Amino acid sequence: MSNTPDRKQSERKAPAGERVADWADGRLGIYTLAKANMRKIFPDHWSFMLGEICLYSFIIIILTGVYLTLFFNPSMNEIVYHGSYEPMQGVRVSEAFASTMDISFDVRGGLLIRQIHHWAALIFVAAMMVHMMRVFFTGAYRKPREVNWLFGFLLLVLGMFTGFTGYSLPDDLLSGTGVRFVQGAILSVPVVGTYISMFLFGGEFPGHDFVPRFYSIHILLLPGIMLALLVGHLILVVYHKHTQYAGPGRTEKNVVGMPLLPVYMAKAGGFFFLVFGVITVVAAIATLNPIWAVGPYRIDQVSTGAQPDWYMGFAEGLVRVMPGWEINAWGHTLVLGVFIPLVVFPLVLTAIAVYPFIESWITGDKREHHILDRPRNTPTRTGFGVAWLVAYFIMLVGGGNDIWATHFNLSINAITWFVRIFFFVGPVLAFIITKRICMGLQRRDRDKVLHGRESGIIKRLPHGEFIEVHEPLSQSDLHTLTAHEQYQPLEVGPAVDENGVRRKISLTKKLRARLSKGYYGEGNQIPKPTSEEYREIAAAHGHGHEEHEEIPSGQSHH
Repeated sequence: MSNTPDRKQSERKAPAGERVADWADGRLGIYTLAKANMRKIFPDHWSFMLGEICLYSFIIIILTGVYLTLFFNPSMNEIVYHGSYEPMQGVRVSEAFASTMDISFDVRGGLLIRQIHHWAALIFVAAMMVHMMRVFFTGAYRKPREVNWLFGFLLLVLGMFTGFTGYSLPDDLLSGTGVRFVQGAILSVPVVGTYISMFLFGGEFPGHDFVPRFYSIHILLLPGIMLALLVGHLILVVYHKHTQYAGPGRTEKNVVGMPLLPVYMAKAGGFFFLVFGVITVVAAIATLNPIWAVGPYRIDQVSTGAQPDWYMGFAEGLVRVMPGWEINAWGHTLVLGVFIPLVVFPLVLTAIAVYPFIESWITGDKREHHILDRPRNTPTRTGFGVAWLVAYFIMLVGGGNDIWATHFNLSINAITWFVRIFFFVGPVLAFIITKRICMGLQRRDRDKVLHGRESGIIKRLPHGEFIEVHEPLSQSDLHTLTAHEQYQPLEVGPAVDENGVRRKISLTKKLRARLSKGYYGEGNQIPKPTSEEYREIAAAHGHGHEEHEEIPSGQSHH
């Protein structure tokens, strides 16, 4: 009889929800996965929110895009417009244009959703670019995150082309001008350009197929690939753990921050609604792509001041400022004025993609890195990043040379020549100036470690001299300013071996040593102060606690 209560207890059925959860856990291992990751630590630094803005913008794009697909008709069949917008009554338009007009004027909330979708796309690409710059300047792409850098790079490139196919769908005069621009670039490709154009447009431009084809690419192909890359990107972030900035208690083997649940998840959820709210407010205030103001696309018209979305401005600028060079041979014309920019643009993107592997080869550093660099401590890398940004913005000016000319009463030829010259001069100047600034900041950090922080207090000594009192830094500040590594450039070694025989040194090794010297040789890093220097100067300043303070001794990498 004593076992009866236990038997009844064992025979009692669990609640339905618990049974479903047990069933799912037995097949998917949800409990184990959640238990291992619910307390995962995330660093608490504002710059990590840049990646979250990318993620949340992408989610907003997907949500609003699903709504728009319910009402958009991706057809280029011509009809006569009889919608709510009176000025266009009786105008022959494509069904794609007409359905976009209906979304803007007749679908409840359609214009707001369309604006949110477009603004979210712009912010998505901008956030990805800024996020990648944060990763680049801090060296977060180093081993083991090179593959994740490639995932992020592909997301950026695919985001640009997804945006292009998206704003081409309404078949209005502005987007049609952009498609015509792309078609001209495709035709400049030798031998296969005409075939690619015929395949893409289903015949002579504009044909009747490019909107349906762009629609399939825009809502299925590119988003599907981007979603797969995004999932892979997040999985690698979790697997490799987050990088973090140098500070007390932070090492290459731990992460200091907040747990995923409940702290980080609550902050992330609130931040999502904040991003959604800001994008909605901006979309409600500032109208993008008002197709009713420019009308439907016609091949014999070009809209005044036609500009692509900002992320395509670099490619547009390359074509606009390139001289109209042509080569005529054997009855064929090679349009170098368009083809050369078409080659330069992917080359620039490829250089960005492979940079982590190039730097790893130059430095010979094969270790894992989880502590981020301060940009000032890697002047060459920081100089390259700033030089690329300057080149990008110079070409952005070239892509809008007509807007600059009309709004500021400038000569469009003067703007074009300015861009042509400064595309080569500007990045070089930016690289040199950035390196100088980084070296100056390194010197300031060294002086701050050795002499302390300026307090603003002026003290008069007994013999009449006035000095400024310096406050010694805390151990936390000392660690942050001295935790970076000091690399030594690679050396090719002696020209002869121990037997006096001349060594064969390959050109590759010589090049690698020269590049390594350019990265970490003289003029690229200020030696960190040693503990002995710190104690000696602290004693000279009269600090009474110098024997209790040490500065971290970073290890040089050879």
